[in-house]
Amino acid sequence: MKIKQLSIFVENRTGRLAEITEILTSRQVDIRALSLADTSDFGILRLIVNNPDTACAALLEAGVMVRTTEVLAVSMADEPGGFSRTVGVLSDAGVGIEYLYAFVSRKGGEAVIILRADDSDKAIEVLGGSGIRLLDPHEVYHL
Repeated sequence: MKIKQLSIFVENRTGRLAEITEILTSRQVDIRALSLADTSDFGILRLIVNNPDTACAALLEAGVMVRTTEVLAVSMADEPGGFSRTVGVLSDAGVGIEYLYAFVSRKGGEAVIILRADDSDKAIEVLGGSGIRLLDPHEVYHL
């Protein structure tokens, strides 16, 4: 149930994000979800893509600093309270969330949270035990 996420260190300069996305485009890599956090000098671009191994290899070949991390993809109803219920289940079980980002799925009425927990195995256990659906890699990469 763990999903590969790319974390890319991006210099904070005009055009750098375009350069990185062009590398991915040249290898037919499709971005499924992203998050960008910045400081004055650099940013961290987090990506979920349809083919993380190809993407990582292409970026490394181009000299881009990238690493993969494991995250979870959690499906929830796209309605008031859906997010609150999900993070509440984790909080009640003592599972911390390091960061997260979300997107609305092409499937009607469904949203997806990408999250990194301080204990992914426990997060999988408590979410599944609460009837909250985790997406497998194939589902996420081909949404």
